[in-house]
Parts: sequence; structure tokens; C-alpha cells
Amino acid sequence: MKPCRECRHQVSEQARACPNCGAPRPALQGWDGWGYEYKSQARMFGLPLLHVSFKYRPDHVPVPAVGVIAIGQFGAGIINISQFGVGLFCACQFAVGGFVLAQFAVGYSIVVQMGLYLHQGRGQLVRNLLELIQGQ
Repeated sequence: MKPCRECRHQVSEQARACPNCGAPRPALQGWDGWGYEYKSQARMFGLPLLHVSFKYRPDHVPVPAVGVIAIGQFGAGIINISQFGVGLFCACQFAVGGFVLAQFAVGYSIVVQMGLYLHQGRGQLVRNLLELIQGQ
């Protein structure tokens, strides 16, 4: 048994929530949210080489994966695999990037279900962004 970090009530070390105050994971010294997150120690361009994040903070705000290689629900990286992403090379559901494989996207070169491209695009509803701007 340990004291809850919030109310000091005695709780099991395996308790998911304090029965007195409801604090999540009350036996831990500190708690920074639900889910999984990994950041590699190796860095390139000031970013972690790999950042994997499927995590939410205690206030329910998602933690985006930001790294050279970003994997998560929300991501930004040179290589990005996520649901919502920004990157040079993206495999996402919704993406903005250079070279994109996605369901919905805006990018330089894309393969998508619906999207806008600058150089090359393939998919069902795919339009050239410059042609749309020029009104052609």
C-alpha cells in the first residue's frame, strides 16, 4: 500500500484510480497521461530520430509524434505514418506533405482518394492546385 499522490489516502500499488479522490494511477509519483509514447535518444536536426506517440495528457489533449520518423495518431516528421500528419513522406489518413499516400491530402505528389497536388496526383477526386487557383 502507498499513499495517493493527490489525497494521501492509502491505495494499492496496482490501483488504476484512487477510491477516495479518483486520481488515475494514484500510487505513481508522477503521472503524465494515458497511452504509449517512445522517443529515441538519437537525434537528427534537433528532433528525435524516432517518436512514437499514441498518448493523451491528463487534460485529454493528444500528444503528437514529432521526429525525423513520426508514428502516431497525430504526427509531424520527415517520414510520417499517422492518422493526421504533416511531412515530406507521408502515409496517413489526412495529410499535408511532399510525397503522400493518403485518403485525403494536399501535397506535391500524391496518391489519394481525394486531394490537391502541385506536380503529380493519382486517385479518385484529384485536382491540380495551381489549375484550381488559376480558374481553369
